[in-house]
Amino acid sequence: MAKNRKINVEGTEISLYTQAETDYISITDISKGFESGVSSIESWFRNRNTVEFLGVWEQLNNPNFNSVGFDGIKEKVGLNTFKLSAKKWIAETNAVGIQAKAGRYGGTYAHKDIAIQFGYWLSPKFQLYLIKEFQRLKEEEASAKNLEWDVRRIMAKANYRILTEAVRKHLIPPKIQNTKLEGIYFATEADLINVALFGVTAKEWKSANPQNKGNIRDHATHEQLLVLSNLQSLNAKLMKWGCDQTQRVSILNEAAIEELQILISTDLSNKLSDEDNSLSIEDKDS
Repeated sequence: MAKNRKINVEGTEISLYTQAETDYISITDISKGFESGVSSIESWFRNRNTVEFLGVWEQLNNPNFNSVGFDGIKEKVGLNTFKLSAKKWIAETNAVGIQAKAGRYGGTYAHKDIAIQFGYWLSPKFQLYLIKEFQRLKEEEASAKNLEWDVRRIMAKANYRILTEAVRKHLIPPKIQNTKLEGIYFATEADLINVALFGVTAKEWKSANPQNKGNIRDHATHEQLLVLSNLQSLNAKLMKWGCDQTQRVSILNEAAIEELQILISTDLSNKLSDEDNSLSIEDKDS
């Protein structure tokens, strides 16, 4: 049985449901909080980056994903006549990350990973509020079951998988894929993001902070963790586009500065709890 409930984000009431322990968020409801309304979903679907992100997500999470149908959609992206709806995406690719529901709780729903990305596409500020409220809901539910739950860990893990797949596809020689040697490539790309976001590598940070436990990302702020998650996804796209390491670190740094300025320029920092500064990301992500 699906479990339905709602959260309120910046005055916008957003429906959620859980089915088979998987959370889906109404992006129809999310869009209603913006001037463009539900038409923003159509614009989002027409975006090449959106289509590529959805394709990668399905490839990582859906064994029955129709790659042939996906390739057909990709070929049409960018054409003036290109249109894509949730129903068409599901029908042609057998997607599970997007769902179109009818009835009382009808609308377009997306897996939490995808819905949060949609929120970022609309507004980084709104995305942060969405994450905060979704986190609160999940913490309440987890507390009832005596469990721990952190949406930021889930986000980082999801985008880290997208990044590692891109590293395997575009950087690692086939002969050493899925061996211990590929860890060198993963560590290098993780440090590329560390430099773009924090200005230092993990080793440099550790040398400068020998008294601190954990790694550089364990001591990141809430805003930095959010930007880090977005940079992982962006870095994967840059690899696909053939950008070399120098180009990528420059673009990632520019994106990090811009996103942090947007987040910090709002009053969000005052709304975050002190515990957010003690968040931890798994060591493999460093």
